[in-house]
Amino acid sequence: MNHPSSNSSAHMPKWMVFMFACACGLMVANLYYTQPLIGLIAPEIGLSESAASLIVTLTQMGYCAGLILLVPLGDLIENRKLVVFTICGAILAIFIAMLAPNAPWFLFGSLLVGVGAVAVQMLIPIAAHISPEETRGRTIGNIMSGLLLGIMLSRPLASLIANSFGWRAVFGMSASLLTLLAIILWLLLPIRKPKSDHHYLSLIASLWPLIRDTPILRRRAIYQAALFASFTLFWTITPIFLAGPLFQLSQREIALFALVGALGVIAAPIGGRLADRGYAKIATGFALSLAAAAFLLAQFGRSGSLVALVTAGVLLDLGVQCNIVLGQRAIYSLGAEARSRLNALYMAIFFAGGAIGSAIASLAYVTGGWTLVAWIGFAFPMAAFLYFLTE
Repeated sequence: MNHPSSNSSAHMPKWMVFMFACACGLMVANLYYTQPLIGLIAPEIGLSESAASLIVTLTQMGYCAGLILLVPLGDLIENRKLVVFTICGAILAIFIAMLAPNAPWFLFGSLLVGVGAVAVQMLIPIAAHISPEETRGRTIGNIMSGLLLGIMLSRPLASLIANSFGWRAVFGMSASLLTLLAIILWLLLPIRKPKSDHHYLSLIASLWPLIRDTPILRRRAIYQAALFASFTLFWTITPIFLAGPLFQLSQREIALFALVGALGVIAAPIGGRLADRGYAKIATGFALSLAAAAFLLAQFGRSGSLVALVTAGVLLDLGVQCNIVLGQRAIYSLGAEARSRLNALYMAIFFAGGAIGSAIASLAYVTGGWTLVAWIGFAFPMAAFLYFLTE
């Protein structure tokens, strides 16, 4: 079968945008399936309550490692093969986690699931390469809608499946979907052969000069790292909080809560269009402020206000999802020859923020309850907003 070659002078067809969006959503969901299931998984594999958030943290750490070690290969080797082979690695990792008999095996599988999930960040630069400059923000925004919908729907979907069939069935479902996805992408993904005189070690070594000499990359990554730390903090602890004595929600009810939070996905295409029209700075300030305001509202959750928590979740997701597209639109305009490496650095830095948020989540909740969690969540976007004022 002849595969189409990517061409930056042609508009990206709508069917391909849809395919990229679905692929991104299915792949990135693997980072989040376990968030609402921590309360089910940890006791079965022998993890204590204070160590339970390691399940999320190690997945995020694996993702960061994959971003640095694998995603830059998109500037070196043929992209279609790279994406499909990485997805196959993710499928193997999912089976390890699904069949894990104890905590060490499950945590090892979680780490590898994170590494394999970086295939999503190999796809997005391909889309940026295909899309012309004048519509790149809109295209990336539409694809990011699929990615962010995958993030948001992964939690309620995992809760519903686990409620009926157990948490291991969630991993079985994911492996099946990724197998189908790998076949589809092998058949339909455009071939892109980058022009590069690097070898692997020099490619990795070039990451430091890129971040050192690209201030817009550093700034956008710091903004999103702070927002993503608050995002993972909120969504790691909220299911535990909702299942606790104050609300006593079932897995099904927690799934509905997370489903409402998916309304925030509408922010991604809006952010892309604002960036295309030159309003990126104003939109960035608004996104950071929105995330900070979400945690002030979330404080009312300690008095039993489910409405306040739902609204806070929607506002937080709006801010996070809008800002990620604004950042990607900015860094994808810096040059096609280093696009995969720029994307890898951007994603690695902000997912490191996410790993920090999930790592401190359980300890903060055990130490100071929901009040401390909400104040820490507020501090992250507020610090980013203060930094934004120096722009």
